[in-house]
Amino acid sequence: MARSLERERCGRWANAEQDDGIIQQLAERGIDFQTVAVQAGKPDADPSDLLCHLAFNAPVLTRRQRADRMKQQQVAFFGYFAPEARESLNDLLEKYAIDGELQFTLPDVLKVPPNSSHGDVNEIMAEFGGAENLRTDVSHLQSRLYAA
Repeated sequence: MARSLERERCGRWANAEQDDGIIQQLAERGIDFQTVAVQAGKPDADPSDLLCHLAFNAPVLTRRQRADRMKQQQVAFFGYFAPEARESLNDLLEKYAIDGELQFTLPDVLKVPPNSSHGDVNEIMAEFGGAENLRTDVSHLQSRLYAA
């Protein structure tokens, strides 16, 4: 019972857009999330996990652990894509594991390594069938990442 209540509460925060909003609200109140993460001894924690940990004592995953878990649990998701698009999504996931969730900001993330090695923004969008499909697929990647 306690575990499902914890999951329900944390589920409200388990997406990047809401994380950004919560982190922004904390910043407006003079609380720097990175400082909190370091003080909590969890500098590599995903913001959702750290917020849930601090609020509800939920377990904390690092971004690397969350990305690896997603790769293991979402094989079918990645299998849906053509090899070029799958590589781009894997690179986005790797960028997240190293630098954090803000690295999903489109189209900026496509302009820096490792994604920039796939071509320019238009070429990468074409791998997904256009800009809207890319946004949708990255949104699905994020949803699955936070569900992992």
